[in-house]
Amino acid sequence: MDGLAAFDHYMTTTRSVRKRLDFSRPGPREVIEECLEIALQAPSGSNAQGWRFLVVTDPAKKKAIRDYYKANFEQAYGGGRTPVEYPAGDPRAAQMDRVRDSATHLAEHMHEAPAYIIPCIMGRPEGLNAGQQAGLWGSILPAAWSLMLALRSRGLGTAWTTLHMNNEKEIAELLGIPAHVTQAALFPVAYFTGEDFKPANRLPLEKVVRWEQW
Repeated sequence: MDGLAAFDHYMTTTRSVRKRLDFSRPGPREVIEECLEIALQAPSGSNAQGWRFLVVTDPAKKKAIRDYYKANFEQAYGGGRTPVEYPAGDPRAAQMDRVRDSATHLAEHMHEAPAYIIPCIMGRPEGLNAGQQAGLWGSILPAAWSLMLALRSRGLGTAWTTLHMNNEKEIAELLGIPAHVTQAALFPVAYFTGEDFKPANRLPLEKVVRWEQW
């Protein structure tokens, strides 16, 4: 696979990995740090580089965070509920049972992952206008996505999760995160099982792209 083909392959097959995370294999610190080095090449507003990445491997801390996550998951998905309902015939509707099943598995077992990575950004969104909030999130999300791609290319999977954010303050206290720092996501990280992933079934381009006017 040449360079462009490999790039396109990783871009179209970097999935949220839940049931295929291999919790039996240890997470290599050196590989995670290599991927974080790559993530630091992402763009940053005003070149401030206000990103911070907190790696959590302590079993007790991972379990405590998982407990918050699971409680929030059960509130959103308990009793078979689905936070988003799609009309019949929508390709997303056909995927929801599988997504809910894998998400339930992750909520039960995510603390077994060798490591969590929590991407953070210096600053808080409270009180910011729309442009300022876009700048805040735009200074961490590209780096977080670069991290997921780098992990994927080295055989490590993760899932972009945010349900822990309902307890951001409690988790910040648990991990010593300062009050002026915003958590952006929570990535459980582990090697994935199987050989590869395939592109997902997405909405057609004409459904989501407009030219010149909405």
